[in-house]
Amino acid sequence: MIIRDKQNWFKLLFVWKESVLPEILPRLIVLFMLSGLVVYYHGTLWHYKIPLNAAPFTLIGVVLAIFIGFYNNASYDRFWEGRKLWGLLLIDTRSLCRQAITFSGYSQDSPEIKGFVHLLIALVYTLKHQLRKTDAREDLQRLLPASLSKHVEQAHFKPVILMRELGKWIQTAKQEGRIDSITVAAFDDNLNGLSNIIGGCERIASTPIPFTYKVLLHRTVYLYCFLLPFGLVDSIGWMTPIIVVFISYTFMAFDAIVNEIEEPFGEAPNDLALNAISRMIEATLREMAGEDITALTTKKPQMIVD
Repeated sequence: MIIRDKQNWFKLLFVWKESVLPEILPRLIVLFMLSGLVVYYHGTLWHYKIPLNAAPFTLIGVVLAIFIGFYNNASYDRFWEGRKLWGLLLIDTRSLCRQAITFSGYSQDSPEIKGFVHLLIALVYTLKHQLRKTDAREDLQRLLPASLSKHVEQAHFKPVILMRELGKWIQTAKQEGRIDSITVAAFDDNLNGLSNIIGGCERIASTPIPFTYKVLLHRTVYLYCFLLPFGLVDSIGWMTPIIVVFISYTFMAFDAIVNEIEEPFGEAPNDLALNAISRMIEATLREMAGEDITALTTKKPQMIVD
């Protein structure tokens, strides 16, 4: 995700890196050249005058803007829900860590507390890897005992397996008489919360916006933009290439942005900063357990965190 310091309005006009402009610039250049040819030949194609004016483009533009707005809202809703789910993940893992430290009777620096905290951290990282379809092996080997790490690596739904291990930890603590049934119920509420978060993330990742919407919007935007020079050349003349590129930039940029944010768990510049969130959760849980978090909090800030 793009993380930048706030800039004044003038500098913001010239932001290049990690904007969608580099992606759509080749298309805008093609449109500018096409518009120049349309102006040069006065809107004729093979000696045939294209009978277009600005009126139909005004009507189509209004409908297209409404449709882009609908698609943008649908995409941003997925992005916003993903953001809320990962915010809840931070809250629930903190609550479980606090409960384990204060209710279980184990000392803060005991192997049992350390193991519970590492299970929570491993669950966060495996969820991130599952959503991004990346390899969780390195994080599992870093956080879990070798035997458990190997077992989880072979699982398809790794976060769910780690939730089972958290449940076993709570069961063991109850059998040893360290927690009572009421405390177990409090643990279980937060485990159910984790289950809802994992299920919500899986739902977003596995049910994209219907492909028909994407195809229709994409085709309409590009057909509109490439026909626009023929509708404007008779009314604005040599200004046609500039106006066409400006209008096309708006529509194409929206098309590119919604394509990014409809999959909020990816690694594109505008997707959720799952790496940063995962590191923050790890740092806060380790600090609650009394571990040193210097290595996690002294990294040089980066403009892009994904």
